[in-house]
Amino acid sequence: MAKPLRIEFSGALYHVTSRGDRREAIYEDDEDRGTFLSILKEVVERFNWLCHAATPSDCLSSARI
Repeated sequence: MAKPLRIEFSGALYHVTSRGDRREAIYEDDEDRGTFLSILKEVVERFNWLCHAATPSDCLSSARI
């Protein structure tokens, strides 16, 4: 069952995560990681987001982002 839609408002901070099924890898290889970062960069620029991660490995872990 899908989660209900999140209420969005100006200036809010959101914690966004993703995890593979049964904690399986969500990236096949380094090329996948690069593709993810490229798409993330485009989205951040398109929607004028500020994107923060505690460490670079937080968004490049093989099993979660």
